Amino acid sequence: MAAAWHSGYVQAKRQGTQGAAGAAIGDGAPPARVHPETVARIERSMGALGTAAIAAMDARLPWFRRMSAENRSWLGLVAQAGIAAFVDWIRHPERSRPAATEVFGTAPRELARAVRLQHAVEMVRVIIDVVESRVDELAAPDTPRAQAELREAVLVYAREIAFSAAQVYARSAEARGAWDARLEALVVDSLVRGESQESLNSWASALSWSSTPVAVIAGTLDGEDAEPAIEDLRAQARRARLDLLAGVQGARLIVVLGGTDDPLGAAEKLAGRFGPGPIVVGPPVKDLRSASSSARAAVAGLRAAAAWPDAPRPASSEELLPERALAGDEEAVRVLVEGVYQPLTTGGPTLLDTLTAYLEQGSSLEATARLLFVHPNTVRYRLRRVTELTGFTASEGRDGFTLWTAIILGRLAAARG
Repeated sequence: MAAAWHSGYVQAKRQGTQGAAGAAIGDGAPPARVHPETVARIERSMGALGTAAIAAMDARLPWFRRMSAENRSWLGLVAQAGIAAFVDWIRHPERSRPAATEVFGTAPRELARAVRLQHAVEMVRVIIDVVESRVDELAAPDTPRAQAELREAVLVYAREIAFSAAQVYARSAEARGAWDARLEALVVDSLVRGESQESLNSWASALSWSSTPVAVIAGTLDGEDAEPAIEDLRAQARRARLDLLAGVQGARLIVVLGGTDDPLGAAEKLAGRFGPGPIVVGPPVKDLRSASSSARAAVAGLRAAAAWPDAPRPASSEELLPERALAGDEEAVRVLVEGVYQPLTTGGPTLLDTLTAYLEQGSSLEATARLLFVHPNTVRYRLRRVTELTGFTASEGRDGFTLWTAIILGRLAAARG
């Protein structure tokens, strides 16, 4: 009986016509992949094959042993589904490829995060090895080529399942990347607008962000396509071992940089990825929740940078305090009044009068001394005291401009009471 079936089976495989297998191969139907007895033997051994596959994974895959019991259970179901899909595939030769959803659709989506693509390929290899090791038991006995046909079917199935696994992980990575990009944009927008810390906490947790300190960089976008520029920034940050979030707001490119005590130096390395124009770095803060102040300073500095065409690239937001204050940035006004003008008033009226006279006289020591009827060394001493109290040197152009702006703003604030 078996010999009669095989004779018709071989003829059907050669001619694609009805053979002695009748029910197995119909008119115009593709030839069967393996002997029907082989299919029946595999069906009877499905439970044993699944158990053997799980035991082999436990013995050969260290990462499988370290997984939680729940994930191990899910992977066991995946192994069983893989064997069942193999049986279904060889039973239906008209299907050119096995259905990947029958294998990977049994596991929850969260399992893809716990099992990397490399691990999934290793798991498929172990399952295939288990089936191959039992080919002599599963193939139809007393049938020429039964074992060779089963081995060939196993190899083809393994190849298709491996490609299917790669597609599953590629789709998952694409979806995860799109979600992360949207989340990054929300974080950047929230920082610029100064939204509540509760939303930032949840978003930072979703992005696995824990870097400290944090600084915000504001610049322009080169061209209309933001994705290549952001990917270049991410690659540059990874090479520097820094964390980076980026978002685009119109023509502005906002970057949140974490993990560096020198954000200005880090911004210099990233400057080539920004578009033409100024780049402004906000002050460093302790964590992402506090980064709204850094973002506001950076964006305000970017708006005001047009008033200082020769500004360094990048420039810190503190270097642009006068321009920011003149542009209406209330935070810059507060910093200049509280951090510069008020310390000057604590030095006494003569200190403020000397500084004002020095700036009005074009930074001339002799002219200031003559105007105040004091020795030039007295003027020098008082100017050194100004530097000690404010950190700015009146004889330097930018510092003198900052001091002069702070005096004007402080006087206006005092006049308003």
